Amino acid sequence: MNIAVISYWHVHAEGYSKEVIEKAGSKITAVWDEETERGEKYAKQFNAKFYEDYDELLSDKSIEGVIITSPTSMHKELIIKAIQAGKKVFSEKVLGLTTADCLEIKEALVKNNMDITLSLVKKCDKEFLFAKQMVLSGDLGQVTYARMRNVHNGSIGNWLPEHFYSKELCGGGAMIDLGAHPMYLLNWLLGEPKTVQSTFTDVTGRGVEDNAVSLLEFDKGAIGVSETGFVSVYNPATLEISGTKGCLLIRDGAFYATEATGGKWVKAENMPESLPSPVVQWAKGEFNKDGVTFGIDDAIMLTRMMEAAYKSYQSGNKETV
Repeated sequence: MNIAVISYWHVHAEGYSKEVIEKAGSKITAVWDEETERGEKYAKQFNAKFYEDYDELLSDKSIEGVIITSPTSMHKELIIKAIQAGKKVFSEKVLGLTTADCLEIKEALVKNNMDITLSLVKKCDKEFLFAKQMVLSGDLGQVTYARMRNVHNGSIGNWLPEHFYSKELCGGGAMIDLGAHPMYLLNWLLGEPKTVQSTFTDVTGRGVEDNAVSLLEFDKGAIGVSETGFVSVYNPATLEISGTKGCLLIRDGAFYATEATGGKWVKAENMPESLPSPVVQWAKGEFNKDGVTFGIDDAIMLTRMMEAAYKSYQSGNKETV
């Protein structure tokens, strides 16, 4: 696939470019960036043509797909224009700052008989695929609780770009960025959430949350906890799931205890293979058929969860998703 990268604003943009070249046999043939100097730099790096005019880039018939890695605040306009130009679209999460924006994007997709692929990468990791299998198998019984913690030290290590602390560009801080992974995983494992209540703090004083927890209520009394932050060290991604017949812990491997194990903790040995990342699946046009999706409805639900989480933090109340 001939691909255009639309902005190298996001920290993953360069990585996506390399992935589609090395793992999907695609080419980066064009670049547009809201910052000309940055765009020209990466266009040169990938031997691509730099466009100052986005509409001119979209008019290039040789470009088949676009990777949108711009500020989130720009997503709606850039994505809808790309859809209308007939380009296949891959976007970094989250899709939009509001559910209303996402619904406008969906309207354009439906009108043009297209879909979009979002970077829900954790759904491709073998440990989380195993967690999904355990939930579906019934070995854990009725799931009553799940907690996902996903953190790094970007704020205290001072390696996260300063523009990631812009509420205007990003919509918030740690929760809407790194916290997207716990949010969409909880949705994937527990279903559609009903309510959310959030506590956010600003440890490093950058004006947005860098330490955050959202508590979600699901059907049949299940509780989900989404934990994230930019101010923690030595914390691997951790998922705990508890049910009426067993429990599962993912932390540097997968471990579980069920009625079948006599309540003893065992390490999972036969896990599914990890899937190619969403951007590679998108570039190759080869999507997994086992219910692992990264499309518009997944994207809308993630934004709904985020919008409610921030509303809860601002109001101090439990909010409906």
